[in-house]
Amino acid sequence: METVFAAFMASAERAPENAFLCAPPAPGRAYDPAGVEYTYGETRARVLALQALYRAGGYGPGTRVALQLGNRPDFFFHFLALNGLGAAIVPVNPDYRDDELLYLLTHSEADLVVSVPEDLARLRRVAVRREAPLAVIDSAAFPTSLPEPPRPPPDRVVRGAAALCGLLYTSGTTGRPKGCILTNEYYLTAGGWYRDLGGMIAIRPGEERILNPLPLFHMNCQAVTAVCVMLTQNCLVLPERFSPSRWWADVVASDATIVHYLGVVPPLLLNQPTSELERCHRLRFGLGAGVEPELHARFEERFGFPLIEVWGMTETGRIFADSYDPRQIATRAFGRPFGGFEAKVVNEDGWELPHGQEGELLVRAAGPNPRRGFFSGYLKNEAATEEAWAGGWFHSGDVVRQAADGMLYFVDRKKNIIRRAGENIAAAEIEAVLQAHEAVAQVAVLAAPDEIREEEVMACIVAMPGHEADAALAGELFAWCNERLAYYKAPGWILFVAALPTTGTQKVQKTQIFAAGEDPRTRAGAIDLRERKKRPR
Repeated sequence: METVFAAFMASAERAPENAFLCAPPAPGRAYDPAGVEYTYGETRARVLALQALYRAGGYGPGTRVALQLGNRPDFFFHFLALNGLGAAIVPVNPDYRDDELLYLLTHSEADLVVSVPEDLARLRRVAVRREAPLAVIDSAAFPTSLPEPPRPPPDRVVRGAAALCGLLYTSGTTGRPKGCILTNEYYLTAGGWYRDLGGMIAIRPGEERILNPLPLFHMNCQAVTAVCVMLTQNCLVLPERFSPSRWWADVVASDATIVHYLGVVPPLLLNQPTSELERCHRLRFGLGAGVEPELHARFEERFGFPLIEVWGMTETGRIFADSYDPRQIATRAFGRPFGGFEAKVVNEDGWELPHGQEGELLVRAAGPNPRRGFFSGYLKNEAATEEAWAGGWFHSGDVVRQAADGMLYFVDRKKNIIRRAGENIAAAEIEAVLQAHEAVAQVAVLAAPDEIREEEVMACIVAMPGHEADAALAGELFAWCNERLAYYKAPGWILFVAALPTTGTQKVQKTQIFAAGEDPRTRAGAIDLRERKKRPR
């Protein structure tokens, strides 16, 4: 099989009555509020019908269709129809503002936009601002005749495994999002990798119902999970979004056997009142990244299933996983290199570091082609692509350390390292400690300038309801950190905020907390705790 469409059709032929897509009940939702489920056979019929319309409209190899369909089953009807024709998709983040949308629709050179009804007006308003105005189609009233693609057919047609399957845009936390060029080979590698991870991650053909609340413009759900499901005749459960109050109702109603999570999910669920549904599930494991070590065991004990930590990026497709016992749940372990997915840890000069030392994680595929199965590059940005692949290894931007037995431990994003008086401090370590405090709902730690120490630790905190966000709580949180961390790691500044800006995948966008050029120390309400930071005698 060389395409995602071929993988789906093979499973539809083998198991047409198996469930493929499920949207659990959600009263008040704009679509299927009572819930809906589609078998492989039913999906195939819808896909082929749409495919005929796209083909008649001139969509095929070289064309690109932007999909703003949220987490609806419809996304896969269009994705598979277009993939079978050799066309590519450009998933749209529904949280994008107008300028971000215009950038994506222009940069991607999309030929058409398909949208949910409630977002049509906004997308049409933006699409006409493009130099080559773009048609926006209502997915709920899909026409029998489509406008022709505005671009001429390509001179050279690429088909099969090497053909462009999707353009996924990175979250853009450090600037304009980069368009990751992802081929059919990438998608099939990602899905097959998940299927074959092993250990506690055992995917049973035709028996799994995998609930993934992450958005479909993200590789986790759209490539890794969905393609794994297609390869194994299993079911993908698509809640509209993650909701802590609805989580257990979605899990139970959908009969999920596996769930996916991000680091923000465990603390939010632990903060929910006890529910009889939280032990009525049949979950075998959860798969995700970023659970705080202090919360990991508590989560598993309360809810009765393991959380398996993994590491991956849009660019890599493949993931590492700490899926073999004994798991190291009191740490930030995320697995060992295996199966031809190689890793090494290097310093700023690119020299490989001894075990136990912290440095940047570099990864590649074993063999003569280190980029095999990875993204094919950043669209229209060859310089960034080559920089990411300097020396024949993909530079992740993550700071990790590796033990003598090969286990890799996450430390922080390279850009989130705070340099204070000669000490390198990982923001994630401080965030983990603060997140474990009962008064903290959400936290982002970043560097504030300091005239004496170069940088100082600053914590931006959303307080839990019922806790007064004042100087007394700031002092309590400082003491909490000071008891658990080296003195220089405790926050020198604390700022209580009503909310933190996040991406569609719930990653905090630290660059948007303060305006460009703003000194965070001058923000009204910033509490100076530097005098309390003293080296123990």
